Amino acid sequence: MLPAGMPHDYIQANTGGRLHPADEPSIAPLNRGFLYGDAVYEVWRTYHGVIFAWDEHWERLENSARALGLDLPLSPDGLFGEIRRTVGEFDRRAGAGGDRYVRLQITRGGGPIGLDPALADHADFVVLVQANRDLPPEKRAAGLALSLAQTLRRNDRHTLDPAWKTGNYLNNLLCLREARARGADEVVITNLAGDITEAAVCNVYFVRDGAVLTPPLDSGLLGGITRRLLLGTVAPAAGIAVHEVKLQPADLAGMQECFLTSTTKDVMPVASIDAHRFRVAPDSVTSRLRTAFAAHALAYARAHPELAVG
Repeated sequence: MLPAGMPHDYIQANTGGRLHPADEPSIAPLNRGFLYGDAVYEVWRTYHGVIFAWDEHWERLENSARALGLDLPLSPDGLFGEIRRTVGEFDRRAGAGGDRYVRLQITRGGGPIGLDPALADHADFVVLVQANRDLPPEKRAAGLALSLAQTLRRNDRHTLDPAWKTGNYLNNLLCLREARARGADEVVITNLAGDITEAAVCNVYFVRDGAVLTPPLDSGLLGGITRRLLLGTVAPAAGIAVHEVKLQPADLAGMQECFLTSTTKDVMPVASIDAHRFRVAPDSVTSRLRTAFAAHALAYARAHPELAVG
């Protein structure tokens, strides 16, 4: 339970080491993350009080920063210390218990107005912590409703590569806005060749004849950490075959199941993409994978007490 007077959506911030409620001002108007989206970010979550997949997320953060020529202002140990402080302050204010969402944003800093990266003074960081919000039980039971983006396509990976987790999410946002206007929970975005890539904030998968099919990275999508673990560890351990294959909307009619993955909500069943309907059931491949992923997360937490934050 939250303390009396504490909002249920309380977010704790840490701006450059200063702890404060996230609704208080913390960055200058000249910050390049605000002006230009000149930033990278990463999201972790906890399972059983332990930061999950710490190394994998840090590696992706480094890759994103390298692609932008941005120097990280924190070492892994330094960042973990700041995350632990921020989670501790969140727990003090909002009450301990439950899993946590941890978002790190690193910008190139401030400086004079102008696109030239050399104008930046120094990289800075903001850590945000809130309660991790899972899907409502009734939505998990029924499955999500998705819709294909009609007016926009995914950024081409030879322009602004979706594999970079940057502060510029306008493409995803506008595609999601279109799908939400049609009453969908999420969007499915295709690339310029018409191939399915991903959802706005999730990777997408299909099940056909017991095997999982998912778009390859070279279709132009973010390499999700949950995706990486599912393909490399969780699905093989559960005896479920996974294949990376290019897919187009015309292929949806041959799929029996569909699901999404993300760091914050792991494996999520999908009931429909527009007029296409998919099976959602306790004995589905999707459900088996979610159970297997939960077991993997528990084993990870038990094996990494040094990553406990609450």
